[in-house]
Amino acid sequence: MQLRFLRATEIDARLVGMLAALVLIWVGVDILSGGAFLTPRNLWNLSVQTASVMVMATGMVLVIVARHIDLSVGSVLGVVGMVMGVTQTEFLPRLMGYDSPFIWILALAAGVAVGAAIGLLHGVIIAYLGVPAFIVTLGGLLVWRGCAWWITSGRTVAPMDDAFRRMGGGVEGAIGSTWTWVVGVLAVAAIVLRALHARRRRQQVGFALRPVWAEVVVAGLACAGVLTVVLVANSYDLPPRVAERIAAARGLVVPPEGLSIAHGLAVPVLIAVGAGIVVTFLARRTRFGRYVFALGGNPEAAELSGVDTRRITVLVFVLMGVLCAVAAAISTARLNAATNAQGTLDELYVIAATVIGGTSLGGGLGTVAGAMLGALVMQSLQSGMVLMGLDTPLQNIVVGLVLVVAVWLDRLYRSRTLKGAA
Repeated sequence: MQLRFLRATEIDARLVGMLAALVLIWVGVDILSGGAFLTPRNLWNLSVQTASVMVMATGMVLVIVARHIDLSVGSVLGVVGMVMGVTQTEFLPRLMGYDSPFIWILALAAGVAVGAAIGLLHGVIIAYLGVPAFIVTLGGLLVWRGCAWWITSGRTVAPMDDAFRRMGGGVEGAIGSTWTWVVGVLAVAAIVLRALHARRRRQQVGFALRPVWAEVVVAGLACAGVLTVVLVANSYDLPPRVAERIAAARGLVVPPEGLSIAHGLAVPVLIAVGAGIVVTFLARRTRFGRYVFALGGNPEAAELSGVDTRRITVLVFVLMGVLCAVAAAISTARLNAATNAQGTLDELYVIAATVIGGTSLGGGLGTVAGAMLGALVMQSLQSGMVLMGLDTPLQNIVVGLVLVVAVWLDRLYRSRTLKGAA
């Protein structure tokens, strides 16, 4: 019955398994923490904490699909975050003054440029000099961490520009209740339109159609998920004093029972979702994406068919560098500071999230949505262990075990898939 349902709806069984694991983690941690986990406040904070890892995981999907690995993402985040911090606190104010509205834009552009340049350097060494990605990025892990320290000789740089801080969440880094509902309605409309468009395209090319009930179930579940996120985001109110201060600034009268102003969706969450949509489009709808999967599936065949595999490799690492810069902006804005420890061990969480999300280390197989869900699973584990008061060494043990088990399950899944195909 379950197998027939999955075949009819064409839902990935691994995605269902991850969702089930996520629900078990949430319920289990909530029970063990005395009901502190499944609260609007904690779930909102969880989404913000996951955003930077989600952004990098979207790029790591293409890196691993292409049969490479990037161990330097945490260090790249650290050095790019330091560049953006120094740019907006020390360099640009001397030229433009502290009140310029363009400081955050230029600082972000500088960070993206540095991230792209680092990715370009990695890609060229891997593709044209023939050095394995494992070695190049392992060296990058050490080099860029050292560069982050060297830029300021170990100093912490703070505070960040007011507009820049909005990318990190917090009181001003959310879009409010009204705009959250607008985003939710637009997302529901997009899900319905996409389902109708996909069904029409199948009819045009003569592909088998899913049963109507299956289409309704899949679209309905997606819409229900969106609306649930909207309700949770709008259930987390600003602190009373902050709400009163905002009301005073806007000339509003505070009622005797107090004022409730919802946070709504956090800006870093919207950035992460946007990155996921863009990378999914690149992977599924562009020639670049098709070449990446062809390269990962069979590099020799891809090269013989005329694919410039070296150019594709370089572009994959450039994209990874850009996404590290976006993640660095989120992380730096959330901390309101650029520190030397920023991004430490993020490479572990990004790779673990990508593998847990169904991306095969053998290349040629992976989804962006799965990696983003894997990031949520990893961050839920870490956040839950913090709420339960587990020591950091034990947290690292659990994360390491989860990574090993995920790789083992990946190999098991691939072997069964190959046997089934044979």
